[in-house]
Parts: sequence; C-alpha cells; structure tokens
Amino acid sequence: MQNYGIAHVWAQGDFVTRGIALALLIMSVLSWCVIVVKGWNVMRLNRLTKNAERAFWHSDDFADGVKNLGRGTREDNPFLALALSGQEAAEHHHQTQPHLHDRMDVSDWITRCLKDTMDDAVAKMQSGLAVLASIGSTAPFVGLFGTVWGIYHALLTIGATGQTSIDAVAGPVGEALIMTAFGLFVAIPAVLGYNALTRANKAIVTKLNRFAHGLHAFFVTGTQLSSSKGNLRVAARGQ
Repeated sequence: MQNYGIAHVWAQGDFVTRGIALALLIMSVLSWCVIVVKGWNVMRLNRLTKNAERAFWHSDDFADGVKNLGRGTREDNPFLALALSGQEAAEHHHQTQPHLHDRMDVSDWITRCLKDTMDDAVAKMQSGLAVLASIGSTAPFVGLFGTVWGIYHALLTIGATGQTSIDAVAGPVGEALIMTAFGLFVAIPAVLGYNALTRANKAIVTKLNRFAHGLHAFFVTGTQLSSSKGNLRVAARGQ
C-alpha cells in the first residue's frame, strides 16, 4: 500500500510543484508579517485616539496640549504630526506674510499643510495593505495551478501503469488537491486581515480628520484652550 500525504507530494513532485509550494509558503509568511505589524500599529493608534484628542483640547495651552498627545515622534504619532504641522504653518505664514498674503491666505495655507500631513499619515497606515490584497487575490489561483499540474502528472502516471482502480486514482488526485487547500489557507487570512485593517484605518482616519478640522479652526480663528471648564473659548490672536 502506497503512502500519500504532504511529504509524499514534496518527495515525488517536480521543480514546478516544489516551486509552487515554496511560493505559497512565502506568501503566507509575508501576509502574516503584514497582519501582525499593521495590527500592532492599529492598536497603538487606537490607544492614542482614546485619550490624546480629548486631553489636547482640555489642556491649559498649546504647548501643554502637545505634551498630552502622547509619547513618540512625528513619524509614529499622526496626532502630534498634525499639531506641529499646523503650528509651523501658522508661524511660517505669520513670518512671511508680506510675501504670501497676496497669493494665499492663512486658512488656505494651514489647510494645505494639514492635508499634506494627513496624506503622509494615511499613506503610512495603508502601506503593506497592497501586499495582503495581492496575496488574497492570487494565492487561490497559484494553488489551483499546482492542483492542475499535479493532476496532469498523476493521470500520466496512472495511464503509464495501467492502474485504473479507485485506489490508484484517488491517492495521486487527492495529493494534487492539497495545493488548492494550501492556496485557500494562504488567501483567507490575507483577505480577512486586509478587510479588518482597512476598516480599522478608516476609523482612525475619521478621528484624524476631526482633529485636523479642530486644529484648522484653532490656528485660523484664534481659538484658545480654556482650563476652567475644560471647554473651548474663542479669542482673537494677539489680544
């Protein structure tokens, strides 16, 4: 009685079969690496969004609000990046106003700078998702190709030996179908991970947009932070 299984597929397979198996293995490792890394990043950003935004707007002043946005640098804290970008844009416009006021007002300038920072943050959050999308869409077909290739060689072997009983056919064909199972095993986590990360990123981007609109109002209208009741009050700049 012949032994069938994954080890037998690898031992009896040619370079195409082994190449497909290695390709699926690499795709699986890549997808899980992306899922773990991006999932950790989403959880970190969710922890920031829980308290950072509220703590910022309930601070005594802007400098204290920046401290309350949490630890980290502009590269890994998009809330901090937005706050500093808005501050730098307002200061730059004020310092160069004689050169800029005829071409772009402060609202447009700050909007542009905040939008650039938002675009950078969104691009960083979405990096790696294309890998999951590609793996999720191609892995089943890679596995299917391995199955077709395996069945083709299995039928050639059966025809050469002249054994047409169900025992002789079921083993080789069943081994060939393992490749389809491998393809699905790789594709399903990639698709689920892509959908989950996309949905989580969308929620974070919504909070970043809301925070950016608040910053725009703060730097354009002169909204200052009041510590007496934890609410916002409007005061003109320079008064």
